[in-house]
Amino acid sequence: MRYVRFRHQVAEAHALLGPFDAVYFEEVRRHAGTDAAHVYGGLLATLTAWCEELRVPYQGVPVATIKRHATGKGNADKSAMIAAAVNRGWNPMDDNEADALWILDWARNQYGHNNPIVSGR
Repeated sequence: MRYVRFRHQVAEAHALLGPFDAVYFEEVRRHAGTDAAHVYGGLLATLTAWCEELRVPYQGVPVATIKRHATGKGNADKSAMIAAAVNRGWNPMDDNEADALWILDWARNQYGHNNPIVSGR
């Protein structure tokens, strides 16, 4: 059901905010455990299948790229990511929201997309 709900949430966001120019997400290469890797793989498969069906371009952004974009350091910790976001004038609720904001900012700087959807962890 997790993946069905996720697909529904993406479709709902597309209906409310779309159409999307592209979808960018945090590309995680290292997982805390087997379960985390399985969940990530399922979410990634669900997202990429949805994007392929609607012909929406998508791209994973490596964690180090996001951190380097935000702080200048590819190994910045969560508090540094939040502090950089606050410094930028944003008010993220947590590190996941800070990461999502930085992915959006990175995508806009890289490609100039006006309406990308960004998925954090």
